[in-house]
Amino acid sequence: MACSVPETEPENRWQHAGDGAFAADISVDGKYAVVSGANNGINVWQVKQNKPLYHWSHQGEVANLVAAVHISADDKAVVTSDREAFALWSMETGEPIGFWRIDESSIRDIAVSNQGRGVLVGRSNGKVMYFEPQSGRRLEFFGHQEKINSVDISPNGKYALTGGNDYVAYLWNTDNGQIVYTFAHPSRVTLVALDDAGRYAFTADSQQKSQIWNLQTGAPVSNLQYIARQKIFTDAVFSQDGKYLLTGSPSRHIYLWDVKTGEQLADWKVAPKKGVSPPSAVVYAVGFVGNNEILSESSSGLAELWKIEYE
Repeated sequence: MACSVPETEPENRWQHAGDGAFAADISVDGKYAVVSGANNGINVWQVKQNKPLYHWSHQGEVANLVAAVHISADDKAVVTSDREAFALWSMETGEPIGFWRIDESSIRDIAVSNQGRGVLVGRSNGKVMYFEPQSGRRLEFFGHQEKINSVDISPNGKYALTGGNDYVAYLWNTDNGQIVYTFAHPSRVTLVALDDAGRYAFTADSQQKSQIWNLQTGAPVSNLQYIARQKIFTDAVFSQDGKYLLTGSPSRHIYLWDVKTGEQLADWKVAPKKGVSPPSAVVYAVGFVGNNEILSESSSGLAELWKIEYE
């Protein structure tokens, strides 16, 4: 797989938020994107058709503050949150399923399992709530000592992966809150991601440890190989065949990695936000589209489609 040139040109580009975006997520198959726009609420897009499906808002048409978005692995549900409340939406009907306010501590990250059965809410007080909207069942996870930065949930809702400022990520069971694996880091954990097929977990900290783990054994598989003293990641997705990891960054870059070796295979650079100097954009979401394309959503408000060039 060839590494791309520093300024890369996408196969296609679509405007999803005119004044930029606060958050976004891309569905597992790359067909849909949910984008929280700076001035136009939350929009669901059929990406390649460039077709808006739904328009959502938390608080009527007042200023949109939604800073976290997650699409379930089966494309059936979406969870969106600002700092104080989260909403669950049906992707099939576009209708809201529910809206819940969090009184205690602000929301840092969210995730939703298949069919919207389970919602994971990571908070700034270090607590993580697992919530089942249909039954109203709640489980509080108290394993972390400090602020939560990132959460992910398995498609079946049985396992949660959470990382925080206490230098640790935990894989735990949502039935009873029992810790399955503890993944230790030398600095605060900034991003966690689960492979939907249950093979791997990815945990990254604010310095140099960006680790892929075997979920059957809890053992390390590889550490991402880079020279920079630190690399911060904003999103991470495993390919369906389990061979590759795709990551987004706050510095416009998208990287493709070999899961087994941690070697970087390719690098793309998204368009900067208009009128920003120096040119910058945060990559909020990345996703695989088939075997030879990837999709990105960034703070510039653009969706961009990239080709993976095989040697």
